Amino acid sequence: MSVHIGAEKGAIADTVLLPGDPLRAKYIAQQFLSDTVCYNEVRGMFGYTGLYNGKRISVQGSGMGQASLSIYINELITEYNVKNIIRVGSCGSFHSHIPVRDIIIAMSASSDSAMNRERFQGNSYAPTADFTLFRTMIDRAEEMNISYHAGNILATDTFYQDNPEGWRKWAEYGVLGVEMESAALYTLAAKFGARALTVCTVSDNLSTGESTTSEERENSFTEMMKLALETAIKLPDS
Repeated sequence: MSVHIGAEKGAIADTVLLPGDPLRAKYIAQQFLSDTVCYNEVRGMFGYTGLYNGKRISVQGSGMGQASLSIYINELITEYNVKNIIRVGSCGSFHSHIPVRDIIIAMSASSDSAMNRERFQGNSYAPTADFTLFRTMIDRAEEMNISYHAGNILATDTFYQDNPEGWRKWAEYGVLGVEMESAALYTLAAKFGARALTVCTVSDNLSTGESTTSEERENSFTEMMKLALETAIKLPDS
């Protein structure tokens, strides 16, 4: 067991789907996995391992924000030897042509966080998705006839911004949307030699004002969930 994950060694699969919301983790496990075992309830951050089309896969809640996610990424990789992490999240879109319920696959993650500035002593680091995971998901999306947008996403530390129009500058430079985790995910996966990728469903649109409910975000983004699982079963076991 690690500090925040109450699983025995071997209880977590090589590949983990990582929603921020632990109830989304529970939903994925109940709806898509068979022979499912709950290996973690510490702090209500549910974790499950089961089978999807015969492949062993885990799903683990990570909480909201880069600080919370960083705890789980460190422990999943260093304590449980996880090799592949696919974040299945929600995000806000910056563009009217990327409406609610569209899927964004994050090639890279900009950030307003100071975490990497401190880590790299004031220098810039470019958090980037693993290419094998990215290419596999793109191929699966096209095979499944799932529309997607691929590009840069903003990982912010602040949900309620002092400047409500600040997102427009990121949009001007081609950033597709905003969430709160991916820069830390990509950075730590690179540090520890694991593969990582973020796929998000657009839950609200800052350009048009369109939005979804918390219940919809928890259990209705099934196209993204299926895409992540279909990507996971194409990855080699360690």
